[in-house]
Amino acid sequence: MFREIVSIAFPNFTKIKENTTVIAADVGGTKTHLALFKMTGKELSLIEEYKYDSQKYPSFGRIVKDFLKGKPHVDRLSIGFAGPVLDNSAKATNLAWMIDTLHLKEELNIDDVHILNDLEATAYGLAALGKNDLIALEKGNPERKGNAAIIAPGTGLGEAGLFWDGKQFHPFATEGGHTDFGTRKEIDIELFKYLRKKYGHVSWERVVSGMGIFELYNFLLQYKNVKELDWMEAKIAQGDPAAAVSFGAKNGCPISEETFQLFWRYLAEESANLALKLKATGGLFIAGGIAPKNLDVFNQQLFQRYFYEAGRLRPMLQEVPVHIVLNENTALFGAALYGFYGPVKKKEPATFR
Repeated sequence: MFREIVSIAFPNFTKIKENTTVIAADVGGTKTHLALFKMTGKELSLIEEYKYDSQKYPSFGRIVKDFLKGKPHVDRLSIGFAGPVLDNSAKATNLAWMIDTLHLKEELNIDDVHILNDLEATAYGLAALGKNDLIALEKGNPERKGNAAIIAPGTGLGEAGLFWDGKQFHPFATEGGHTDFGTRKEIDIELFKYLRKKYGHVSWERVVSGMGIFELYNFLLQYKNVKELDWMEAKIAQGDPAAAVSFGAKNGCPISEETFQLFWRYLAEESANLALKLKATGGLFIAGGIAPKNLDVFNQQLFQRYFYEAGRLRPMLQEVPVHIVLNENTALFGAALYGFYGPVKKKEPATFR
């Protein structure tokens, strides 16, 4: 399971006892993916999995109860959660859920429950990936060691970092997707005005995400003063606007095509911002569901142009290897590995006065 493509340090690299079972969860604003895992040696085995529509359930606990029906007792629950995790609890950013470890232990009768940010889980999941799980966009300088970064457009926009200690990476969560959207061109200023009128604060998540794709599409209809195509209107009415715009971009809808050109540019710009802030010479990984599903409309030249547009720091960005993560289960694997190798109960650390 540990492919050594990306070497990850876990908080406590002492595996819990043999035959221990772990339920891993990847919780997002659209779907919640649960799976039962076992570990044999260093081989992680997925025993059973199921995907749930997050919006159809009142709480995360209800989903886990549904998944546990007919199963024997499990030892640990490890959750990658789309929202900031503070003091072993978290509130979802794009979902009306609040979870905390103490409540889940009591509700589900599971002794050990861990919550980590979903992008932190994705970072841990890099340890489970093989060469076929990645596409190289920019070679960079593979010999240049250093921190790494992950950016993941999905329902929202997740970002995380990996600190390089000289031997291994140490993942950490951020909420960088909620920082202020930056403008460079006249169209960006108009987009900012359009979004500010709707939301007040305009973050990168408003444009580099599934919800952002639909926002860009609607903005361009208004900005260019064009009528929406009838077949696009019908496709959007089916209930997945971002997927509809993706379909349009692949089937000759000019506004959908232009939407994705803007999306790739903004993704490149914010990827460069993240790489600069974390000095990610160890690599940038583009995860999430959007990029892998839209490779046929991906504009690599456009991405490259705007990723490197950083003035005097362009040479540093040219050192950064850039990969798209193809494996949609990366966060789930990361949560599972954290469940097996993550923190165990320890004595209270000594305090120094």
